[in-house]
Amino acid sequence: MHIVKFAFESVGFDVRLMRGGLASLVWNLAREFADQGHRVSVITPAHGCLDHLRAHYELEELDYADRHTVPLVLDRDVWSGHPAELDLRLTTRAHRLRHEGVDIYFLSDEYLDLLPERIYPARASEGRDLAFFKPLVFQVSGLRFLRTHLDLGAEPAVVQAYEPYYHYLLPPVLRSDPRFLVVSTLASNMPINQQVHRPQLERLLELFDTETDLDALADRPARGALARAMTAQLPSTHLADPPVTDGISYFALVAAGSDLLDFLTPGQLDFYSTFRDTPFERAFQDLTVARVVRESAARQFVGGCAVPDGWLARDPAGVDRAQVLGDLGLDPELPTFYHVARFSVHHKGQVELFRAIDAVLAADPDVNFVVRCAVAAGGDGVVSAVGDPYFQEVADRHPDRVRLDWAMAGEDVLHQEAVAADYCLFPSKFELDSFLIAQGQLMACGVVPIGTAQEVTTHYRHQLPREHPEATGFAVPRSFTEDDPFLAAALADRILQAARLHREEPGEYRRLSDNARALARRFTWRKAATTRLATFAAAAAGVLPGLTPERAARYGWFESLADTDWITHVREIAEASLLRGDLAAYRRCVSTVDRAALEQLFAAAYARADFARCAELAGLLDDPGLTAALERRCLVERVGEGVRIEYRLQHAESVLLVLPSGEHRLTGSDGHFTTVLAEEPPGPLVFQLRLLGGRCAWDERPVDARRPAAPVGAGLGRD
Repeated sequence: MHIVKFAFESVGFDVRLMRGGLASLVWNLAREFADQGHRVSVITPAHGCLDHLRAHYELEELDYADRHTVPLVLDRDVWSGHPAELDLRLTTRAHRLRHEGVDIYFLSDEYLDLLPERIYPARASEGRDLAFFKPLVFQVSGLRFLRTHLDLGAEPAVVQAYEPYYHYLLPPVLRSDPRFLVVSTLASNMPINQQVHRPQLERLLELFDTETDLDALADRPARGALARAMTAQLPSTHLADPPVTDGISYFALVAAGSDLLDFLTPGQLDFYSTFRDTPFERAFQDLTVARVVRESAARQFVGGCAVPDGWLARDPAGVDRAQVLGDLGLDPELPTFYHVARFSVHHKGQVELFRAIDAVLAADPDVNFVVRCAVAAGGDGVVSAVGDPYFQEVADRHPDRVRLDWAMAGEDVLHQEAVAADYCLFPSKFELDSFLIAQGQLMACGVVPIGTAQEVTTHYRHQLPREHPEATGFAVPRSFTEDDPFLAAALADRILQAARLHREEPGEYRRLSDNARALARRFTWRKAATTRLATFAAAAAGVLPGLTPERAARYGWFESLADTDWITHVREIAEASLLRGDLAAYRRCVSTVDRAALEQLFAAAYARADFARCAELAGLLDDPGLTAALERRCLVERVGEGVRIEYRLQHAESVLLVLPSGEHRLTGSDGHFTTVLAEEPPGPLVFQLRLLGGRCAWDERPVDARRPAAPVGAGLGRD
């Protein structure tokens, strides 16, 4: 078949043109597809780097000069001071580079050549700099090139587009074109509710003579104190964006129109389906995109990701650890911890990382840290600007223990540093990563991981208990908070544990190292490509991946189950409904619901802080004490002109009060938290709870400042 890749970043064989894992993903799959005998074309922006490409490769200029107009319809709430509408009149040209059997088409015009160093527009440029629309221009220019100029040939054409934000126009525009099977590949987990201004979207769809029912994809306005509080607070978790005036979720547009939705890992598919246990889970359930995700479940599959073949082929025995660490000014006799990522202080958990490094070296000075935070382009060995003065200050205070580098590095340097390391540090946050190729590369060298217990990276098994025979390393809790003190403390604790293990239990360290190496080397591009090729071929023949009853039950999608599933999979459904405290689903699985089952359902709902279900179940249990105790979890007492708020939940780690005026972190521990407000809140109290098991939940309570605080704690002995 002919596989056309549509990607904003794709040149994974040239460090000068790489900014993240997307380039590696696109390129390695392209090369593998070509190796297996398929025709592969890549459509991508030139990013102002044609001179570099000419200097290093045989670049062919095509007879292509597309003079066209990209209409912009600006959201007045965002783009104040700019015209409401304007036209970008562009001339898009194309160059072709044939590399390792793959045809790469570089598109170049006045907008696609912007930002040659960073490639991606900064989020902060929205509302200020029209360069923000570079990805939108790529969609328009790339679609025009695909539809009118690219020779598709006689083979079936599969358009594999990467990242919904960079291709949301493709599924609706190409849906009615019989020449194409459209596959959307999710390389990272951008906020699923991120929206495009509807008037802008409508104008672009008109440009391509495409009709789409956008009303069916629109969200209802948020109503009620809980919904408003979640809308205000969730952007700080990086899981959700604030709603756009008259906006449409572009992921809903992609999911509704794509023939296949391709995920990199099983955990990524699970996470993006439900946002289980995150602060966003409750709000997600009320969004239109949640419905579209369920409706598109039969078209979703896990294509996989991999460690690059060239990396796996390298021989670690050729690296002299003592020399590598010595050249970095570090003591090779000490346990060495390594972090390598692009500079992203919140996404990559780098603020917490440096707080942990500072704390660790105060407690155990005999530890090395090699930290690489790539700030900008420039190629291997080119020094970049300091990304964060605090990070640099920590490194400068410990010159013989911390080596901090801000530059991009080539594979030779990265492999030497990987082999010299004992542990790798990946405290990524907000579940924004997916496969996390860098972690796989390091594990393939036997480096033991210390990483966040993200759902999207469970395939690396570092979150398993250390005594588990398949464990590979250490885990720190998931985090959805900027500058998270819980994550920083946990990371410091794990590093200290790991240093002790390395010194005192070398056999156990070798077991984890061997597990990490063996696991990572199983993730190959041949396997990832073969899985996708089989799925593409099946979909072209009308056979979709499908939604299994087990997956639907695990997600709590009981309404998606067929009548026969309730017979053939009754055990799995009953277990899933019990774990969720879902009485309605459980009733369909059993002949009668006895008191013991009601108590089990209540305990599960209470553990999840699902108090609406708790109240329903407490009523059915006819237990007034239980009902009263539930009511007393939040008590309010007038203090002068203000109020004192007391919240008690034995399995809560932290409690955040979200009010229209801002956030208030309640102080306390051991399940007892308090705060004092100078004024009585105008409406219901809304709390975000962080539970000891890692789950986040929401709770809404009425304000009753006339009631004195009463003893709390009786009647809920099920914690």
